[in-house]
Parts: sequence; structure tokens; C-alpha cells
Amino acid sequence: MAAVRLALGWVLLSGCATGAPMATTVQGPHEVAVARVTAVHGGAGPFVVAGYRMGERALTELSLARGTFDVEVEHTSPAEVQYSCIADGVAAATGASVGRLNLRRVDATDGATRTQVRDRRSGRAVVLRLTSGFLARFRDVPWARLGAEGRAVLGLRDEEIFEVVTERPRETP
Repeated sequence: MAAVRLALGWVLLSGCATGAPMATTVQGPHEVAVARVTAVHGGAGPFVVAGYRMGERALTELSLARGTFDVEVEHTSPAEVQYSCIADGVAAATGASVGRLNLRRVDATDGATRTQVRDRRSGRAVVLRLTSGFLARFRDVPWARLGAEGRAVLGLRDEEIFEVVTERPRETP
């Protein structure tokens, strides 16, 4: 009888009894990125996706794992949609959040927009800034095109989206 219950449980969990597709589809990196960004931000427009790409690059540069408490993010930007969206993308990539006290946004003018990702243990930091080419192409994308343009950003090379700035990183309190 226990074997029958176990087999029935397996059938129900696998989705066969309901006709539901089995959850074995493999998601590619673009689908994972869109899902993570959408979970944090509610959509996947070009600026939030750029932030995601920036966060991924920073984790690689600093040899940090997503979700570690060692990561610290300071996003400096105007308090305007598009520029502030970058912070949500970095949060989706790194796992940093306001609630974990390892993500903060600092007000600045448009030209001063930058994102610093720092390893709390080592003090090493990466500072990233969107390229002028990215800004020219994606600033003020119409609402109806946000998703398509966000997906386009996933296909770009890092150098087309952002630059790693060689300025001295700021110490975060």
C-alpha cells in the first residue's frame, strides 16, 4: 500500500495527473535574467536590464556569489525613472536590497549617474556607468517598446551598455 501511495504521489507531483507540463524546461540565461528583473522591478525595460548586466559584471570582477551579504551596492542617480531603474537591475543580479542594508541610492544629477559594487570583506570595488551610446539609443523608449528593447540589451556586449570606470571608489558607511 505504501508503494501505491508513493507512486500516486510521484504522478501528482510530476504533473501527469493534471495534464500540466512538467517543470523540466531548461531556461537560458536571457529567460533567467528577465525573470529575475521582473520579480524585482515588475518589467524588463532597457535600463533595468542594463543594471542587471552591470550587477553580473561586478560580481564576476569581484569574484562574489549572487546573494552574498559581502556585496554592497551604492547607486548614484537622479530620482527619475530610467536612472533609478538601474538600481533594481543591480539588485536582481546581486541579491542586494534595501532591507538587507546592502543597497542604497544616492541623489545626483544626470551626468553623475554611476553604480558602485563593493566587496565588504576585501574593500575592492567596481564602479560602472552607462555609455553615451546606450543613453542615446535607449533613453525615453516608448512604453510599448520597453520589453522588446530590454531583451535587445540582453544581446549587447558589455562595452555597448556600460563602462568600468577607473575612478577611486567611495567608501560606503
